[in-house]
Amino acid sequence: MQKEFSMSNDKVIINFTAKYCDTSEKVLNSDGFRRVICAFINNVRLRNSNDYKYIEQTIVENDDVKLAKEIIEIFKLLLVFKREEIIKINSKYESFLENPDAIIKIIEDIYGYWRRLERYTIVHNNKVNEGLENASFIDSNTQFSQLILNTYRKIEENIQGFKPKVYRQLPAGANAGLIVNSIKWKFPEGYECLNGVPVIDSVLIDPPFISYPKKITRDGTFSEVFENPLNCRINREHWFCFPIKVGTLLAFVYFHRDFMAHGITLCNLFEIAKEEEYINSKPDILFVFGAKDNSENVRTIFYDDKENDIMLGYINYSEKIDYFGYMKKMTLTLHNLIMIKRGYLPIHGAMVNIVTKDGNIVNAVIMGDSGAGKSESLEAFRELGEDYISDMTVIFDDMGVVKLNGDNKPMGYGTEIGAFVRLDDLDPGYAFREIDRSIFMNPDKTNARLVIPVASYNDITRGYPIDIFLYANNYEDGEELTFFDSAKEAIEVFKQGARMAKGTTTEKGLVKTFFANPFGPVQRKDETNKLILEYFNKFFKSGVKVGQIRTCLGIKGKEQNGPKKAAIKLLDIVKTL
Repeated sequence: MQKEFSMSNDKVIINFTAKYCDTSEKVLNSDGFRRVICAFINNVRLRNSNDYKYIEQTIVENDDVKLAKEIIEIFKLLLVFKREEIIKINSKYESFLENPDAIIKIIEDIYGYWRRLERYTIVHNNKVNEGLENASFIDSNTQFSQLILNTYRKIEENIQGFKPKVYRQLPAGANAGLIVNSIKWKFPEGYECLNGVPVIDSVLIDPPFISYPKKITRDGTFSEVFENPLNCRINREHWFCFPIKVGTLLAFVYFHRDFMAHGITLCNLFEIAKEEEYINSKPDILFVFGAKDNSENVRTIFYDDKENDIMLGYINYSEKIDYFGYMKKMTLTLHNLIMIKRGYLPIHGAMVNIVTKDGNIVNAVIMGDSGAGKSESLEAFRELGEDYISDMTVIFDDMGVVKLNGDNKPMGYGTEIGAFVRLDDLDPGYAFREIDRSIFMNPDKTNARLVIPVASYNDITRGYPIDIFLYANNYEDGEELTFFDSAKEAIEVFKQGARMAKGTTTEKGLVKTFFANPFGPVQRKDETNKLILEYFNKFFKSGVKVGQIRTCLGIKGKEQNGPKKAAIKLLDIVKTL
């Protein structure tokens, strides 16, 4: 990205490498500030608000650009002089400045408009122009935030004529900062359009990070195509690449800047790959999110590039895919497809390593599709077991993989270091306890979500022998925890994949998904069927307790107590192992 400032789709990107403002004067003189003021004026004009009426009546100009220029000139004067002094110096501004209450409201609204934008800063670590040079990455973002706050306060003080009695240190700079560099790997034929896209090296988040994507659910499944779909337009100035580790696989996730919030959120969900892990290395997974092509329809597709040994995901540009679930689930689908090819069984569920106070170790897996109550039951289990449990480590919270271990119990491995959790189904105080680490999405809407780190990369990739393997039944009342007597009986329930839809997708009512996993097994049913038979037989032969846990999360009135009752039963079983 060469531009010092870009603004699109209610998102602002400030390139500290191209230009770094370290004084209020530089802020007000910047092209970025001018564009923000122009956008604000356009916003209030379209709403015909009182702010616009006052500006239009008191500043005699005939277009938004000239209005913005005049407002900025007044702000520059207010950095130095008080309101009354400016009126004496230049009567031209008397009409605008005569009503301090109206001006204060306009300034507050501009400040509020700025803070409602998604704001990102970028530093290129391989070249420096007249922008940021020696200041550290973290300090530069902290100082920039304080500079914006000081500029806003100084202008208000010179309008009011006195200092405020209450100071609120709100984050006024960037929501997130990025250090980016250039990627070095040999792009095979068909991938040249991605060459030169800057690669994210480090991320700084100023929590709580809150985004408001336009969609609150994901729709449909990902389908396979048999030709490379990268016949699209990639403007490297508008794109970023995030190198991440999905389990043990290396993934390059390319995303358009209009979906920056989703791209940034990956840092709370997956381990970021180190430079030495991806420089001159071929990725196992390559995912392009938000590409502009000639299709009028949303394309959520994948391509198994056997020649280059790359599993390629592709989702084209549309407001309909402005939901983090599309980015997360496609990434995991690509991972699962590779696992199936290698003879491993992908699991849509959650796994925890439990260490009791008397030194007993139990590894439990709860499997189920979105909204089945996997995470909710384990969170309830964590709270209820405080007096009995010494440590509880999340191995995976949504997607994992099981690998055979000879005649011993099969081993469970994770893919993510974080969790993508529904706020609606958690204890009301949970989000507040974790606010300093979380990324929130549409917290005021149905299917509100938070993404939070829950485990270390070493923990999720170590491998744990499975002791308990349960299906999360959210639609059926009855005994909270029961076990199957045979692999055949268990396979029937697990393969059916029934659940009561909870609003995480556009599905409604009781729905069924093959093996409760539309992210890989559905696309590879024949191969997965063979793996299910092999693995479930091994579960029973090696002594894994296989059953189902009734979370009741899909039963009205039992959304909170259902997971808690199930957790109590699970705790009783853990005590006996």
